[in-house]
Amino acid sequence: MIKLFTPNDLIRYIYQEMTEVEQEKLVQALHQDESLMQEYVEMLSTLEQLDQIKLQPSEKVVTAIKSRAKSTGLERV
Repeated sequence: MIKLFTPNDLIRYIYQEMTEVEQEKLVQALHQDESLMQEYVEMLSTLEQLDQIKLQPSEKVVTAIKSRAKSTGLERV
């Protein structure tokens, strides 16, 4: 019986949350199933792009937080 792997399985593989046996089976499946391999490559690419994103709050949000902290005496923390 051939095990069908899900996107969840791919994520578990990427984050090294599989047993060695599961990893071996998934690697075999990746070599045999082109669409599974494509999905895996797309996930890796997406993760790489997410790692490059730098999130910063807007100046408006920073000002509001500072204002709120000042009004409650928290700016001394």
